[in-house]
Amino acid sequence: MNATVLGGLQVERHGSLANWMVPGKKISGVGGAMDLVNGAKKVIVAMELCDKQGRAKIVNKCTLPYTGRKCVDHIVTELCVIDVTEQGLVLREVRRGYTAKDIQAMVEPALLIADDLKEMEE
Repeated sequence: MNATVLGGLQVERHGSLANWMVPGKKISGVGGAMDLVNGAKKVIVAMELCDKQGRAKIVNKCTLPYTGRKCVDHIVTELCVIDVTEQGLVLREVRRGYTAKDIQAMVEPALLIADDLKEMEE
C-alpha cells in the first residue's frame, strides 16, 4: 500500500502515533490502524492541532498508548501542514491569519520552518 490517511490523538516529535485509545473512555479502537501504519509506505495523519481543552496533540512524547513508532510522514491539521523528517518536524504550510510563531506556541516540539513556507489553500 502506497499511503494511508488516518486520525490521530497524539503525534510524537519523531513521528510515533497514538490514535486508538480515547482518554477517559472505556472503549478503545485497537485494530486496523496498527496494520495500516506498519504496511503503508507513507502515513498521513489528519487531526486537529489541539484537543478540546487546548492542549497540544503534537508532543515531545506520547502519553497515550502507541499505534506505531516512527511511522508518520505528514501531519495535516486545520491550521498547518507539518512533515516529519530525520532533522525534525518541518512546518510547510500555515493557515491564513496564523504565523509560524502561532503554530509553535500550540505544539510541544521545536519546529523547523521550511524555507518555502506557504499559506494553506482553503
